[in-house]
Amino acid sequence: MAEVRDEIDRLDRELVDLISQRFGFVDRAWQLKANPAEAYVPWRIQQVIDKVRAHANDKGLPPELTEALWRQMIGWFVQYEEEKLRRQMEGNGGGSADAGNA
Repeated sequence: MAEVRDEIDRLDRELVDLISQRFGFVDRAWQLKANPAEAYVPWRIQQVIDKVRAHANDKGLPPELTEALWRQMIGWFVQYEEEKLRRQMEGNGGGSADAGNA
C-alpha cells in the first residue's frame, strides 16, 4: 500500500505542475482580452470539454469525471480572468485593456 500511495503522491505533484503550466497560459490570456465579458466564452468552454471527454474516453477514464474536474477548473479560471479584467478596467478609468492587443 505504501508504494501505491507514493505513486499517487508523485502523480499529484505532476498534476499540480501541469495545472501550473495551464494557469500560466490563462494568466496570459486575460491580458489579451479587452473586458470581463470576454472571460466567459461558452463555445470555447464546450470545445475544451468535448476534447477532454474524448481524450478521457480514449484512455479508459470516465468522461464524466474528467468533465466535472474541467468544469470546476474552468469556472475558477473564468472568475480569475473576470476579476483581473475588472481591476485592469478600473485602473484604466474604464477603458479597454491595451496589453497584448497588438
